[in-house]
Order: sequence, then C-alpha cells, then structure tokens
Amino acid sequence: MKIAINKQHGGFGLSDEAFEALLKRKGIEFEMAESEFGHSNYYAKGHAGNDEYFISQYEYYEPRNDPDLIAVIEEFGKKADGFAASLRIVEIPDDVKWQIEEYDGLEWIAEKHRTWE
Repeated sequence: MKIAINKQHGGFGLSDEAFEALLKRKGIEFEMAESEFGHSNYYAKGHAGNDEYFISQYEYYEPRNDPDLIAVIEEFGKKADGFAASLRIVEIPDDVKWQIEEYDGLEWIAEKHRTWE
C-alpha cells in the first residue's frame, strides 16, 4: 500500500498545480479566485468568491492512501510540494493497520496499536 506523508516541518500540502490535477482526476469542476492574502482559493465552478462553495484542499488529502492523491504526487514529483511541504510516498504491507504520526508537521507512518490510560 502506498501512503503520502510530509517529510518536513511545516505541514502536508499540495502546490496549486498538483491540487488542480487532483480535482481534475476526481472530476470536480472548479474555478479559482485570489484571496485577499494573494493565495489561490478554489470554488465549485460558477461560484467563485462564494464561501459556501469553497473547496478546501485539506478535504482532498484524506485518506492519504487515496489512489488519485498518490498518482498526482508521483506524477508531479517535487512540483507537488505545497508551501512548507516535502511530500513522499511510503510503501507498507497491505495488511498493516496504520496511522500517520507527526511532530510540527513532520510526519511518519506508525502501525496502530492499543493504548489505555
């Protein structure tokens, strides 16, 4: 199984070009509008600027083993990296129950286990 993680302090994120490719792979029609801070915001087609139709990038990063997400990161390589991100695909055995652990945005994959307090 392939899983996408971020290997740099900061946080997981795709570049605008990679995110647009992900939306296209998922068949989502969109349009962009620049935010007041100079960033690109994505909206459902025909609704640019209407926050009710805002498309959050974070919504499409889960699950991290999503085949479309993996394909985009593999296709774009380093050009898939968003701000403060260094994305990597990690392969683990298919039968492992996993979770993503992180410290300050730097991520790794851990096998799930039980804990009690």
